[in-house]
Amino acid sequence: MFPVAGVRVYLATGATDMRKAISGLSILVGERLKLDAFSGHLFAFCNYRRTMVKILYWDRNGFCLWQKRLEKERFYWPATEEEVEEIRSQQLRWLLDGLDLRRIKGHPERRYSIIY
Repeated sequence: MFPVAGVRVYLATGATDMRKAISGLSILVGERLKLDAFSGHLFAFCNYRRTMVKILYWDRNGFCLWQKRLEKERFYWPATEEEVEEIRSQQLRWLLDGLDLRRIKGHPERRYSIIY
């Protein structure tokens, strides 16, 4: 389920009503986040109590919805001014494992090109 090369991960910051299913979340992606729900990218949402995350994505011919609910702990979900925050797939794994993205940073990504 988790991203392959070229797939972006978007977090809907703040709280989302988790009664929403595929249709409601796909509408939120377009209207609130101003992104294309059919792009194949991952769109992650968290509830007010930060105990549940839902991830919506388009897979070739239909939407998929993945959910994780914590029984005792809470997710360290960003509550920024922006509506959406883009993160790397590794950061999504960290977030789902319970790490605080504000405190943990991986090495920056490096890109090089060959000049002839």
